[in-house]
Amino acid sequence: MHVKTIILPSLLGLALMPTMGAALEPIEQLGKNLFFDSSLSTPPGQSCAACHAPEAGFTGPTSAINAGIAVYPGAIHNRFGNRKPPTAAYGGDSPLLNYDEAEEVWIGGMFWDGRATGWTLGDPLAEQAQGPFLNNLEQNMPHVKQVIRRVAKSNYAGLFEEVWGPGSLDDKKDVAGTYERIARSIAAYERSSEVNPFSSKYDFYLKGEATLTPQEASGLALFEGKAMCSACHISQPGLDGKPPLFTDFTYDNLGIPKNPKNPFYSAPKSVNRDGKNWVDPGLGGFLQSFLSNYESELGKHKVPTLRNVDLRPTPDFVKAYGHNGYFKSLEEIVHFYNTRDVPGAGWPAPEVPQNVNTDELGNLGLTADEEAAIVAFMKTLSDGYTPTP
Repeated sequence: MHVKTIILPSLLGLALMPTMGAALEPIEQLGKNLFFDSSLSTPPGQSCAACHAPEAGFTGPTSAINAGIAVYPGAIHNRFGNRKPPTAAYGGDSPLLNYDEAEEVWIGGMFWDGRATGWTLGDPLAEQAQGPFLNNLEQNMPHVKQVIRRVAKSNYAGLFEEVWGPGSLDDKKDVAGTYERIARSIAAYERSSEVNPFSSKYDFYLKGEATLTPQEASGLALFEGKAMCSACHISQPGLDGKPPLFTDFTYDNLGIPKNPKNPFYSAPKSVNRDGKNWVDPGLGGFLQSFLSNYESELGKHKVPTLRNVDLRPTPDFVKAYGHNGYFKSLEEIVHFYNTRDVPGAGWPAPEVPQNVNTDELGNLGLTADEEAAIVAFMKTLSDGYTPTP
């Protein structure tokens, strides 16, 4: 059982700028500029928003990619990562990566495998923001100084020094400190009310300002009961009254099959030495670098928030689900949760067969109507709902 215990940008990024939300604080606006600045890649053209777009719930914005390979190309378009982009929203409360002795689970950190632990900066979200710029499969910047120099040449350099003080864009004497300020600014935007507005139908329902349909209400009851979804995706407000984040920030192996369309399998040996035999170790792979008892965490990936899980720019837009994007609809992944272990269901073998969660999914005994009700409920988690007067 899981614990219930987070000017403007460059012209290249301008088209992706969202306009929703309340006025931002200066540091949040600075982070927004950085988030949408497509000049911060080599070659230019790849911003954070290229893989984390607001219209798709701050995750992958290209329907055709989601429907197929699910992982996204980097600034060099024949290079791909190995996992689907997670949402950049509603992650700011993720604690530092830590092991809960009582519950025997790892909690916190950022990225699917938890490697942005927060142990260095005291903030997993800021540590995560430092990663993609220098990743040659993503924004492919050659070094930190180059990132800083691009920011110093941007139209928002003045705002940077307004927020952080004169001389704060230093690429010589305080490179590490400047890069940290860049990351903390992005994290501030990712924690802002623009990215985390808590404006879904379910939020209005919790405030007594919206009514769930009978199917949605049935789905909520199943979500919190028979289907056991809320064991990991917390659906009720906290003791402080804060709206639920629909994640407990833990890690799980759901038994998801390999995504055979993932281009990482055919990446050069310098990137993927195992080729088609590569297996995603998840959290265990990260822990292996410094722990001897990592085997029990192999195949586990961070439990994602379900907020905006169905947010899409058009009704026919395809979203991908699972750490590798194997599933192409909410209906499909809910059916998998329900029937993974049912004889004759026809699901391929898990990518990582050890440590598969058999307590909370696999053979839930849900009917087709009950599956549909759970999907209907999850569709109430999309931000931007306007209650009827």
